[in-house]
Order: sequence, then C-alpha cells, then structure tokens
Amino acid sequence: MSKLSSFPYYQSDSAAYFASISTYYQLRVANHDYAVGYVLPSVAEIFRGLTDWAIDDDERTLTLTAATEAERSHVVMRTVVAMRETKHFQVLQKWRNELYPVYGRNREMLFNVERCASPLLGVVTYGVHMTAFVRKDGSMKIWIPRRARNKQTYGGMLDNAVAGGIALGEVPFESLVRECEEEASLPEALVRERARACGTVTYYYIRDERAGGETGLLQPECQYVYDLELPEDVVPKPCDDEVEEFYLWSIKEVQEAMGKAEFKPNCALVMLDFFIRHGILTSENEKDYIEITSRLHRKLEFPTL
Repeated sequence: MSKLSSFPYYQSDSAAYFASISTYYQLRVANHDYAVGYVLPSVAEIFRGLTDWAIDDDERTLTLTAATEAERSHVVMRTVVAMRETKHFQVLQKWRNELYPVYGRNREMLFNVERCASPLLGVVTYGVHMTAFVRKDGSMKIWIPRRARNKQTYGGMLDNAVAGGIALGEVPFESLVRECEEEASLPEALVRERARACGTVTYYYIRDERAGGETGLLQPECQYVYDLELPEDVVPKPCDDEVEEFYLWSIKEVQEAMGKAEFKPNCALVMLDFFIRHGILTSENEKDYIEITSRLHRKLEFPTL
C-alpha cells in the first residue's frame, strides 16, 4: 500500500542526500555557522544586492546579516512584503497573516517569517495533526474531512480530522484546541479531556503543483501528532470555510483512498503513523514497514525544537 518518496536521507555518509541538496543555497544567519534552511538558486538570486542580505556563490550561501532577532524579523518581513507587492513569487499571493518561528541550535528564536513565505526560505515549520476515531461493535472507524475545493493549497483532497500550523507564541496543545474548534466544531472541554499526544512525524516535502505556487521548494516539517477517540454521538462538523465535509470511514476505506493518492501528502504520513501505532500496519502485512517507519521520523539537518 506504500508509495515511498525518493528523497534520500540526511546522513554524514549519504552521497545521494548531499547530491540532492547541493543545488540549493544554504540559508544562514550572520555569526551562525550552520544552515537553517535550503533555498532554490532561482529564489536566492532575487535576494542579490538587497540590504541586509549577502550571497556567496562559491559557498552557496544566502545570509541574513541583521544582528538581533527583532532586526532579522523586520528585515524578513520587509523583504517578503516587497516581493509580494511586485508579485514576483506566486506563493506570496497566498498571504496568511500568520508568523512562523525559526530557531537556532540553542532553541533560541532567530527570526520569524510570514507563513506563506516559509517555503521560499526552506525553513522548518511546525504543526499539529489529529486523527479522530470511534469504536463501534468491535471495529474502528475514522473521521476523514475533505478540504474545501477552493482552498489555497491541496483543494479537494482528504485530510486528517484536525490539522494546522503552530503560530508564533503558541504551544502545540493549545494550537490543537484552537484548530479543533475552528475546523471540526469539537468542544474545548472534550478535546482537553480526551486528546492524547502521540509524538511527532518529521519529513521533507518538495512542493509540487498541488501546493500552489512555485514548485521544487524544499519544505522540512515537524508535526505534533494527536489521537482523539470520540463518543459515537459526537460528530465533527465544518466550522470555517476550510473543510467541505466529514466522512466516517472504515480502515479499509481509508486505505483505499490512500492507495489512490487522495490524501494531502503529509496527512497520509500522519495516517500511516496512526496505523503503525494501532497495529494496523505491521511488518507482517507491509513489506516496506521498516522503510516507512524510518521515513516518518526523518532526521532534519536544521535546528528544531
């Protein structure tokens, strides 16, 4: 049932990995000798000559030269606003008015960036994803939403019951509580009582046309994963315009939809993680079990929380 990404692993001896990322420019912050993201050459070129940005073509680095977190955040916002106004990058037309944090090796915040601009810089982003399910007559069924067909990204595709980005200043669980109300009309008290943290899923995604905007942007992500077993009489319902409808599907129905690539890519990963944790996907029934479990927990080269 699996269709594995061909993107190689980050390992010190992985020639394939370094060959894959060698065409990108490292995004760095002045006085920090490590990358916080990878930027396409076509994107890095637009920063050439801009105040507070420096490009080194020999080292293939794009460096943000401002000295403090506040100054860096101001420079990043000023730069992406100007790029949006000139309509240079399509992804910037999907402005969200949400800020994402970018961290250093000591877990300090280096700067923040408008959500829709984060793929341009190739920085790690964070989110929460929750699988809601019910047990009835000895079987499990899963609540699956369909994204609104006019949604900015992955319109009309299947999703996890609740999913969203963690904004600047939010902690994962509070982000989840907010998203549960906004996307699925789930009562706060119920979520706080029943939602269970189940670790994280980490991966690289290379944006394709379904994401909207420029393709080939490298997007490393860390998703905090939760399960929520719902009573039979609690039915998730769309609350905002991001979800079209919810389905209550059997495991087989979910697997069939995954096999047809109907899920948003990272939501399919979270669903695979759910199947593994609940003993639905095992080494006995999936020949790529070890490879799948490894790819659900990729080591990211960049600093993370």
